[in-house]
Amino acid sequence: MRYTVTDDDTAVALGSGDVTVLGTPRLIAWLEAATVSEAAPHLAEGQTTVGAAVRVRHRRPTPVGGTVDVYASLTTEGDRLTFDVSAVDGDGHHVADGEIDRVVVDRASFTG
Repeated sequence: MRYTVTDDDTAVALGSGDVTVLGTPRLIAWLEAATVSEAAPHLAEGQTTVGAAVRVRHRRPTPVGGTVDVYASLTTEGDRLTFDVSAVDGDGHHVADGEIDRVVVDRASFTG
């Protein structure tokens, strides 16, 4: 998945800092979106996943207008799915890495 950083994605806009570069909360949201996509083929009818844990290191700033490719790879299956995640900017620099856990739930019983 490729994203282009806009003013709405910056640390200033998200309230997570005072510089106009990609904010960590947005980066994590993009990484989580990649895990949702990767989890989908592993789910039965009526199942979904919910976020359970995020362990991400945001290693490099990305300016407004820069691009970020995000990746998720399933490493552990079961009721808890663990994904290795990473992000790379348009210049090939390593932006982030880590792990995200998602828990498989029955959509109907989870939403009440």
